[in-house]
Amino acid sequence: MPIDATQPYNDTNIFARILRGEIPSQRVYEDEWAVAFHDIAPQAPVHILVIPRGAYASWDDFSARASADEIAGFVRAVGHVAREHGLVAPGYRLLANVGAHGGQEVAHLHVHLFGGAPLGPMLSR
Repeated sequence: MPIDATQPYNDTNIFARILRGEIPSQRVYEDEWAVAFHDIAPQAPVHILVIPRGAYASWDDFSARASADEIAGFVRAVGHVAREHGLVAPGYRLLANVGAHGGQEVAHLHVHLFGGAPLGPMLSR
């Protein structure tokens, strides 16, 4: 169910619980800024979620409140995961949903990294 992007951060969300190790994940990368893991319901041959370690509800929240180091570290982590999975040369897609109209379902910033096959048009409409 899509969420309101203006709601405050709730540390009981699934990604906060993954960060704390309460819920298992198939991690492919982690550093001081971010954790990346395979999506449990992949929508492409490669479907990895990258989340910041900080408590940010959405891209809007992150871009407004994160430090320059957090932002740089997170963006570098996304790029690193794409390179490590061989996605750069054939191409890949990044998706960060924000709020109800954007289809955001978990109130913790997360970037979907899709690749491994041609992905088609951005929107089907």
